[in-house]
Amino acid sequence: MIKLIAFDLDNVLIDSEAIDEIGKLMGIEDKIAEITKKAMEGDLDFETSIKERVALLKGASVDDIKKAIYDIPLMEGAKETIEVLKERGYKIATITGSFEVIANRMKEELNLDYAVSNTLHAEDGVLTGEVSGPLVNGSKADVLTDLMKKEDISADECAAVGDGANDISMLEMVKLGIAFNAKPVLREIADVVIEKKDLKELLPLFEDNMDNKDSAEVSKTPVKEESFDKLLAEKREHEKKLNGLTKERDELNSEARSQRQVRDDLNASIKENLNKAIEFRDKRDKTNVEVKKYKTLRDQTNEKLKSMEWASGKRDIVNIEKEIKRLDKTIETKVLDIKKENELVKKVTELQKKLQTMQEDEKIHSEAVELKEQSETYHAKVVELSDEAQSTHEQMLEYFQRIDGIRKKADEAHNTFIETKNTASKKHEEVREVLGHIRKINKKLDKVRSKKRNRESEATAKENIKEKAHAEEIYEKFKSGKKLNRDELMLLQKHNVI
Repeated sequence: MIKLIAFDLDNVLIDSEAIDEIGKLMGIEDKIAEITKKAMEGDLDFETSIKERVALLKGASVDDIKKAIYDIPLMEGAKETIEVLKERGYKIATITGSFEVIANRMKEELNLDYAVSNTLHAEDGVLTGEVSGPLVNGSKADVLTDLMKKEDISADECAAVGDGANDISMLEMVKLGIAFNAKPVLREIADVVIEKKDLKELLPLFEDNMDNKDSAEVSKTPVKEESFDKLLAEKREHEKKLNGLTKERDELNSEARSQRQVRDDLNASIKENLNKAIEFRDKRDKTNVEVKKYKTLRDQTNEKLKSMEWASGKRDIVNIEKEIKRLDKTIETKVLDIKKENELVKKVTELQKKLQTMQEDEKIHSEAVELKEQSETYHAKVVELSDEAQSTHEQMLEYFQRIDGIRKKADEAHNTFIETKNTASKKHEEVREVLGHIRKINKKLDKVRSKKRNRESEATAKENIKEKAHAEEIYEKFKSGKKLNRDELMLLQKHNVI
């Protein structure tokens, strides 16, 4: 029969983490909460976590801390639940790695029988960053053991309620371990899991001790225990299931690793091809700069050539040639009277004579020829570099197209990796669930073994009492002169009667 119930404090009796609330005073609640989370999930041992967090609180005002602590709300149903449990005859304790300032508030406000906690050190009204107490180095199981000695009760007469990794030792040792709104690491080993954040959910688990006390004394019917063989068979079934799930999980993890490697190799190939594409892009851009340069030189040369050609007198020659062509076309294509046609022929003849007398400036003409050759050279360079830039551009596009194909494969490998990893994670949760069942069965097996040993010890003790009484009878007869046989002598020696 349960006589004592031990509660964790943070996130169980109060709806918050006390040290996180103190951290808010210093503006470091995020750092504090991060360390708290690691500790509650079992990723950081409690001693390290409490010392690291308290060190961050150095300099905090004690008065401000007291005010902040008294503003923390109780967990839903805390007051009503503790009142009912006390009325039903249970002893109530809080065993917390938190601090006296909040533990003492809970003891007074909820009328607890015991409140065991750590102590924050302070000087001149501010925290020194140091902490001491039974739950800095010790475990909650150690504290609960001391309370059991004070109450003269056994672990089978205790229950414990917690939410994090530092409650494991306490829940594992008692008859009824309850995970309240707890982290996965605690739910795995708990006998009962309560998800709803309302402590009144505990009440159906605990009967009225005051009513049951008398009936327990007069009851002759033994409590039905689960069969050891049945528990062992159940454990073997779970172990068989565990082996299968573990194999599936490991195969999935192996496949996930393989797909991750494929993805990483493809991503490395993408990077390699991208570097090549960028190399060709840079080369193309550099070549295009050269193309632009030679185009500019060509165009400037052509402009200069044009102006020089007109300056050399070529403009007048070209104009006269154009006029002769126009007049010739008119004579050929139009019907003219003799007089008009003769005038046009005469004019053409005069223009041809004038044209024969006109000559370009030789010097300017020579320079113009050079400029034309230079222009053609520039143009040839433009064509050559443009072809080179186009070829480089096509090579760049080829690499980018190759990257698109590789990226598609990499995305497929990544999606397969994520899908396989998620499936493996779900399978791992099944593994953890089965492990939790096995731990609970082991706990029950230990209790059955323990009770069996106790019964055997009691039977042995009763047999020893009976034998000793018989030995004393034999001794009395021996003193009266009766001769003893070997077995009777051995019995006297066994019980130190002689």
